[in-house]
Amino acid sequence: MTRTLCLSLLLLLLLSLCCPASADPRRTPSSQRRAARAPAAKVRLAGNNVQGPHEGRVEVLHNNTWGTVCDDEVDIKMANVVCRELGYRSAVTWAHSAKYGEGTGPIWMDNVRCDGTEQSLKDCKHNGWGVNDCKHAEDLGVVCVPEQRLDQAAGHSPAAARPNGSPAPQWQGLVATRRHPGYGYYGNGHQDETPRFQRHHQGHSKVQIEEVRLRPILMATKRKTLITEGVVEVKHAGRWRQVCDLGWSVNSSRVVCGMLGFPEATQHNVKLYKKIWDTKVADPLTRLSIMSKKKGFWVEKVHCLGTENFLSECLSQLSIPRSPSPCKNGRHAIVKCVPGPQFARISSGRPQAPHPAVPVRLKAGPRLGEGRVEVLRDGKWGTIVDHMWERPAASVVCRELGFGSAKDALNGAFMGQGTGPIHMNSVQCRGSERSILDCYFQEVQPWTFKHSQDASVRCNVPKTGVENTVRLVGGRVPAEGRVEVLMEVGGRKRWGSVCSENWGINEAMVLCRQLGLGFAASAHQETWYWPGEPNAADVILSGTHCVGTELSIQQCRRNNHVHCPRGGGTKAAGVTCSDTAPDLVLDAQLVQETAYLEDRPLHLLSCANEENCLSSSAARMNWPYGHRRLLRFSSRIMNLGRSDFRPKATRESWTWHQCHRHYHSIEVFTHYDLLTLNGTRVAEGHKASFCLEDTYCPDGLQKRFSCYNMGEQGISVGCWDTYRHDIDCQWVDVTDVRPGDYIFQVEVNPAMDMAESDFMNNVMRCRCKYDGHRAFMYGCHAGDAYSAEIEDLFEHQRQITNNFV
Repeated sequence: MTRTLCLSLLLLLLLSLCCPASADPRRTPSSQRRAARAPAAKVRLAGNNVQGPHEGRVEVLHNNTWGTVCDDEVDIKMANVVCRELGYRSAVTWAHSAKYGEGTGPIWMDNVRCDGTEQSLKDCKHNGWGVNDCKHAEDLGVVCVPEQRLDQAAGHSPAAARPNGSPAPQWQGLVATRRHPGYGYYGNGHQDETPRFQRHHQGHSKVQIEEVRLRPILMATKRKTLITEGVVEVKHAGRWRQVCDLGWSVNSSRVVCGMLGFPEATQHNVKLYKKIWDTKVADPLTRLSIMSKKKGFWVEKVHCLGTENFLSECLSQLSIPRSPSPCKNGRHAIVKCVPGPQFARISSGRPQAPHPAVPVRLKAGPRLGEGRVEVLRDGKWGTIVDHMWERPAASVVCRELGFGSAKDALNGAFMGQGTGPIHMNSVQCRGSERSILDCYFQEVQPWTFKHSQDASVRCNVPKTGVENTVRLVGGRVPAEGRVEVLMEVGGRKRWGSVCSENWGINEAMVLCRQLGLGFAASAHQETWYWPGEPNAADVILSGTHCVGTELSIQQCRRNNHVHCPRGGGTKAAGVTCSDTAPDLVLDAQLVQETAYLEDRPLHLLSCANEENCLSSSAARMNWPYGHRRLLRFSSRIMNLGRSDFRPKATRESWTWHQCHRHYHSIEVFTHYDLLTLNGTRVAEGHKASFCLEDTYCPDGLQKRFSCYNMGEQGISVGCWDTYRHDIDCQWVDVTDVRPGDYIFQVEVNPAMDMAESDFMNNVMRCRCKYDGHRAFMYGCHAGDAYSAEIEDLFEHQRQITNNFV
C-alpha cells in the first residue's frame, strides 16, 4: 500500500515538472497567451452614401468569395436577420435598387425568404447559391438600428464585418449603454416589468438658471448666422454670468446644446481658447481681467450627467465658500454644438440638407420642432400612448430628429389625433438613448387605447434668425397682413413685397412657420385692405414655389429675375396665420367594405353628366340609350384636427346647380382615380362638396353644421361627413377600363384650397382587382401610413394589411 502511494506521488511530481504551465492557465507567459478569435464574418455591409456602419449594401461570403443579394421578395424579417447577424438589435428598413451602389462579383442569393428567427442569413430559404435572374442594379441594402444587441459580446464590433469599417461613434462621458444596470428591461416591455431608473441629483441645483446663451469669440464663429460655438453664459436673478470650466465636461455641454436646439456637443479646440484666455487675463485693462476676479461674475462647480433637459437640473454653485478667488486655476467654459442635419447648411444660404431616415416623425405641429410623435415599426407608422410620457422620452425623440432637448412633453392628443396603429405605451427613457425605440416600453394590444391619448412634443430649436427676414404689415392682428421679405437686391439687402402669382397655401404655411405663428389659415392674393410699408412697395420675390418643408420662404424655388404680371401693391401676397388647423382623414375601411360595380342606365345619369362625373367616352354614346359601368363606394371624411373645417368660399359665392338643385360650396372636394401599377390614370372622377356637414359626431360633441335650408357648411372637430355610395358622382366611371390589377386612389381637398395641419394623410390608396364582372378592394390605407419601402411593395403587387382609422 505504501509502495503504491509512493509511486503515485512520484508520477504526479514528474507530470508537474513536464507540464508546469498547463495546470493553471493564469500562469501562462504573456508570450504564449492568445486572444480568442471571433468567427470570420459571413455577411457584411458595404457601399457608398452610407450614414454609418449600420447601413449599406448586403454582401455574403460563399466559397471564399464575397457577393451580393438580390432585392426580390425582401421584407423586414430578412433585414432583421441580417442586422442581428451583424450584431445590431434589429433593422429599421431595407433599400432596393442598389441604393448603396452596385456591387461586383457574383450575386449569391435571390428570392430570399426568412421567417425572422434564423441566426444567419444563410439559414433562410433562397433559390440556391448563385441561382438568380438579377443584375447588380438590384443589389439589396439594409439600414440597422445603430445600437448593438444585448447579447453582443465585447470586442465583436459590427464594424469588423464592414470593409474599411469604423466603429460607430460612442457617447462621451457618463452615458448609459444598453447594458446599464439602471434598466430592468430594454425594448419591448411586459406588464410585470418596470424599468429601474436611477435619477441622479436632478432638481438639486443651488442656482436657478433662467436662460443660457453662447457668446462667440472666434472671428470664424462670429460671422456665422447660426451660433454653435462660444463662451457659455447663464442668466441668474436677471444677471448674465460666466461658467467656470472646473468640473465642466462634454456632458454639461450636451445639456447646454440641447437647450439651444442642437442634438449633440463635441470637444472644442482647448489650446486655442486657452491662448485667448491667457492673453486677455494677462492684460489688466481688459474687461475679462477685471471681472474674472469678482465672485458675482461666476457660476461654479457645474456638473451634469448629459441627460438633463435644463442646466438648472445640474449641480452648480454661485461661488465656493471660503475660497479667496473665484474659479481658481480655471477659465470660462466653452461649448461647441453639433447642429442637426436640417440646420447644418443654413449659414451658407443653400437649401437644407435632406433629413436622414429615422424611425420617428412629428405630425401636425404648428411650429418647427413640434408635433404628434409617430414611430415606424414593422414598416407601419403609429402613435405613442401618453401614459408616463415625460421630458426624458420626449428629448430622445427631439434629438433623434436633429433638434435639441424637449421643452414640453404633451398629453391628450394635444397636436391632434393620429390614425392607424398605436405602437408604444408606458415609454420611459434615461435620456441618453439614440432612438425612442431603444427606450423601455410596453406593447399595445389592438383596441386597448384610443388616439385621444396620443403623445406630442415641443422641441428646442436653434435660433436661426430667419424670422427676422420676413414680416407682416397692415393687418388687424400680428398674425395677418401683407408679406414683406428682406432679400439681397443689387448687392444690398432691402425689404420688398411678394408677387401673388401662384401664391398658395403651401407658401403661406412656410411663411407662418418661419415667423413662429403656426399654420396658415389663408393665403391671400389681394391685399388692398392691408397697407404696406412705403419702403417695401417694390416686388422683389416672384415665382415662389414651396414644397412645404422649407425653413424659410427664401429657401423656396423662385424666379431668378422678378416677373410679376399682376403687379405688387394691392395685389401683393398676404397671409393669415393660426395656432390651430383642421385635419381631414378618409376612412379607408369604409371604402374597402362598400365598393361594388353598377351598370347604370344613361337616362339616370343626365345630371351627373352635366357635372362632368362621367368619362369623356360618355359624350359619344346615343343618349339616353345604353349604360355606364360605375365603381361605387361610400366615403367618410373625419376632421381629426384642432379647428373646424370650413369651405373657402363664403355662402354668398356658392354655386347653384339647377339639375341637382343644390349649392356647391367647394367645386372639387375630392378626386377619385383608378391608376395602373406604374401610376398612369385610366379612369377618374370627382365629387363637389354640395353638402359639407356634420353627418355624425361622437357622444359629447354637438353637430354644428347642416346643409338644410342653406345652412352653414363645414365639419366640426371630431365629427365626420359621410357621402353614401348611392348618391350621384360618388363613383369612378370604369366603362372603358380593361380587367386587371389597379390602384384606386381618393384625394380629399386635392387643390389644397383650404388649410390643414397635415396634407400628407389626405390621400387614401387601395389595391383594386377588376376581372370584368367584379371589383375587389384590399390593402386600403392612408397615403403616409407606411414606410417608403412598404409602399413600394404595395405598388408592385404585394398585399399589405389595412390601416383603419
